[in-house]
Amino acid sequence: MIPSVSPTVAAPRLSLFTGRNSLLDRYFYFAMSLVSAAAVVAGFSQTVDERLLHPDIAPPRILWVHGFTFSAWILIFILQSALVRTRNVKWHRAIGWVAAAIAAIMVPLGVMTAIRMVHFETYSLHMPHRYAFLAVPFFDIGVFGLCMALAICWRKSPEFHRRLVFFATCGLLVAAFARMDHAYARQHNLSYVGVDLMLALGICRDLLVNRRIHTVYRVGVPLYYVAQFGVIYLAATGPDWWVRIGRAIAD
Repeated sequence: MIPSVSPTVAAPRLSLFTGRNSLLDRYFYFAMSLVSAAAVVAGFSQTVDERLLHPDIAPPRILWVHGFTFSAWILIFILQSALVRTRNVKWHRAIGWVAAAIAAIMVPLGVMTAIRMVHFETYSLHMPHRYAFLAVPFFDIGVFGLCMALAICWRKSPEFHRRLVFFATCGLLVAAFARMDHAYARQHNLSYVGVDLMLALGICRDLLVNRRIHTVYRVGVPLYYVAQFGVIYLAATGPDWWVRIGRAIAD
């Protein structure tokens, strides 16, 4: 009599890109935190020496504070993503309140820095048409502040929270992407393309992993894309009414 042999159960294959628990599911947001850091280094390395370290005319000191706080945010974004990836939830939640405090500082600091820099560029560097440009930093800071406020409110809902923090960080990267090819990007109004592509990757990740687009992207991204046209219009064309507002704010 031949003994029966039980069939061998094959171990499930780990998918790279599709389905829950795939590599894309587990590592996407950590990878995007590293992409954010790379964008900051690649972008600001083009101008940091000329405009901050060894400028012909020293910029306002608030620019140093802004640069330090911005860098701290990128580092904490990487750290928080790594803690989630390694399942250190306790540390993630504790450091999350530090991140919330930094975010709360960054919003008014970003507004004040934008105003001081437009005033400095207009009167010290004699750069024309800077008042209209205030539309860009005001919009970017506003997106960051709104997304972070919502992320804090939904901190107990991981699916909302992590997408909102990612969205908020993307909102800060416009200046970095613009500086990668500063002249071309400004001339052709392409400052937002890098950020748009990052958000598009977030949508692709949802489609591959969850087979649907999360509400954060489904609602937020179309509004963000549409609002960009208004911001670019204000910054590029400088209508009189907006220039008057910008002059009143910066002067």
